[in-house]
This record gives sequence, structure tokens and C-alpha cells, in this order.
Amino acid sequence: MDATDEVIEICRDLLRIDTTNTGDLDTSVGERVAAEYVAEKLAEVGFQPEIHESEPGRASVVARFEGEDPSRDALLIHGHLDVVPADASEWSVDPFGGEIKDGYLWGRGAVDMKDFDAMVLALVRQMKREGRKPPRDVVLAFVADEEAGSTYGAQYLVEHHARHFEGVTEAIGEVGGFSVSVGGDQRLYLIETAEKGIDWLRLHAKGRPGHGSMINDDNAVTALAEAVARVGTHRFPVVLTPTVRAFLEQVSQVLGIELDLDDPEAAVGKIGPIAMIIGATLRNTANPTRLAAGYKDNVIPSRASATIDCRTLPGQSEQFEAELRRIVGPDIELEYIHRQPAIETTFDGDLVAAMSAALRAEDPGALAVPYMLSGGTDAKQFAKLGIRCFGFSPVRLPADLNFGALFHGIDERIPLEGLQFGVRVLDRFLQQS
Repeated sequence: MDATDEVIEICRDLLRIDTTNTGDLDTSVGERVAAEYVAEKLAEVGFQPEIHESEPGRASVVARFEGEDPSRDALLIHGHLDVVPADASEWSVDPFGGEIKDGYLWGRGAVDMKDFDAMVLALVRQMKREGRKPPRDVVLAFVADEEAGSTYGAQYLVEHHARHFEGVTEAIGEVGGFSVSVGGDQRLYLIETAEKGIDWLRLHAKGRPGHGSMINDDNAVTALAEAVARVGTHRFPVVLTPTVRAFLEQVSQVLGIELDLDDPEAAVGKIGPIAMIIGATLRNTANPTRLAAGYKDNVIPSRASATIDCRTLPGQSEQFEAELRRIVGPDIELEYIHRQPAIETTFDGDLVAAMSAALRAEDPGALAVPYMLSGGTDAKQFAKLGIRCFGFSPVRLPADLNFGALFHGIDERIPLEGLQFGVRVLDRFLQQS
């Protein structure tokens, strides 16, 4: 079977394996089943995959595809097998049914990121069947736990099985290489060269406990609520990183608009739905996500807490923390519960040239541009090994599809033609990389 046909079958199989990651070891499911499926598909064509289980059920797969010249630096291709939860009552289809309709394959993980997993599997299986090798060694990693911070997946591999990544200097992974239509036959393909840092914090307020019927001017809930409100309404200043500046300059040129570096949001507002992602990379952000206080309706608690999802620009972590402390005030305690630094690389070199050439070969209207992801991926873990990481999961999208809204969204789906396009681009890319 040709890879452009098999990719649909493999992606459908993966979507039907419920790999929901709740962030809780007791309720996350399916990663071991998915890892065994991937390992079987790899072994079937001659690979020697290894499954590594960090905790029962939390499994990742790694295999090396020997290249024509093993003396060259190796390339890592990584994808995660877990998905965020899906409430079936909100969907128009079964989120784990792998349904095909209207030219799309539907299901939780269709864009995040079992589509890319399937593209890679289908392609390397075809290459093995045809006796083709990539120009250099390629390490394939299909990992667990990306959706809850990578602890049981990429982080575990980096800390306990780094031997798999010896000689690897560059990597490609998710959330890059997708098209954004900007008019006519021109399509931008956004290559991720940077990711904001992840700083998940808890704010803690202390106060005087007491009966809910009494006057209390030292109420922990009140103090916390006021601090959370200040954080939630605060807008951090615009800081243009090299990646964001390069993106805005290229987009402005393509759209024929003047770029005012003092007001970059004006340019962002003209690029359509993707503006939601790009706009979040102009500044540091802090969004309250959870509140916790008390144990009884008529008892004023002595402590109240809130969780804040903070995302920081490269090089901005210290400035961000200082500003956040000023916003919440001296009486609020800050506790880091998860912290991963931002990463950024330049948009140049042979790998970037190979991406651009592969995209143009399949879409003459393609223009590859760098961008920063407002979220985070496993790239943060692999970057710890000195690997230069890019987001390059190529897919050509319909002009009217709000791709960004499908990530963790309802009725997640991927166009069948987009999957097949991705296989063809990745094939050309690997031949030139």
C-alpha cells in the first residue's frame, strides 16, 4: 500500500485508541496500547523499536532509521501519542471513532498530533519496503505525556535513555508547517522556530479564619480574588523577539501593509484566525485557570489558592516574575508547580532550506515563514540535549478552516488531502535533509 493511502488507515487506527491524558496517573489511559501499535508497525517492516515505560501504562517508542551516511549528525522526528480529554456530548461524532466524512478524518488527536504520527509511520514504512534510506540517521520517537508537561514521556527519555539521541543535532515535531491562506494562490506555511516558556504558578493568600456570619477584614478569599482579578486584567508590554519580528516583516510584505513596530497588533489583526496564536506571542501572558478555598459554606478559611497559567517569551522569565510579583502584591505567595524555559532558534540553515523546498515542490504558492508557538511541546525537553528544534508537521489546509481552534477543540478533524500532502512533503524533506 502506498504511504499516501496508508496514512489515512494508520491515523484512523490511532484515533480509535483512546489515549486520554488527564494529568493523573490513575485516570490516564491507552498510551501503552498506542505504543505497542506503533512498535508493531515499525517492527513489521524491519525496524527494531524499543518501548520505554516510565510508569505503568505510560509508554514511549524509540527506533533509529539508519541513513546512507551514519557519520553525519542525526535528525530526530518526534510526536506524542497522548491526547487531551474529549466530552463526547459536545461532539457531533464519536471523538474516538475515527470517522471519515466531508473529506475529513474526525477524532480527538486528529491535529494534535496523531496526524503527524501517522504521516511519519506511513512514510518510513514505505521507505523500508522500497529499500530506501534517508541521507543520514533518523531517530523516531513516539512519546507519552506531552499534554501534561512531558514528565512521563520526553522528559523521562531525555533523563533516562539519552543514548537514543546520541549524535542528534536537529529535530522536527508538531505545530508547524501548516498553511495559512493570505489571498489568491499565496499560502504561508508557518515553521515553528520558537516556543514560549511555561510557568504554571499557584498564588496563595492567608487570612484570619472565622465564622461566615462575622465581619472579617482579613479574609484570604477576598485577598486572593483581588490578586487574581489584577492578574487576569493585566496586559504585559509588547516585546518583539527575533522570531516574531521576522514573521511580522514577512507577513506585512506579503499582504502589502506597512508594519508599525510600535503597534504590531495592527498587522496581526489582518492575518485572519491565526492571529489568536500570533497575538499571544507579542507579550508575556498570565491567565487564571483554577480557584480553591474553604471546606464549608459558613466558614471563612485561613488559606485560598489560585492556579495561573503563565507563558513567557524567550529571555523574559526574570522580568516577568518581577512584574507578576508587583501585580499580586507583597502578601501573596507565589509557588511554581511546573516550569519549562522558552526556546528559540534561527530560521536558516540546510534544514530550513529543505523544508522550504519540499513545500514549494508540492505547493508552488508556498512561502515558509518562522513563527513562535504560544504553547509548548516536547521540543523543550529535547532542546536540553542541545538539539535544535523546529515545528514542522506539514499540512495544506482549506482557506476557510480555523486550524488553531481545532487544537484541544470540539470536532477536531484533519482534511484527508492534508494528510496525504504531508506525507509527500515529508518524503521530499527527508530526501534533502
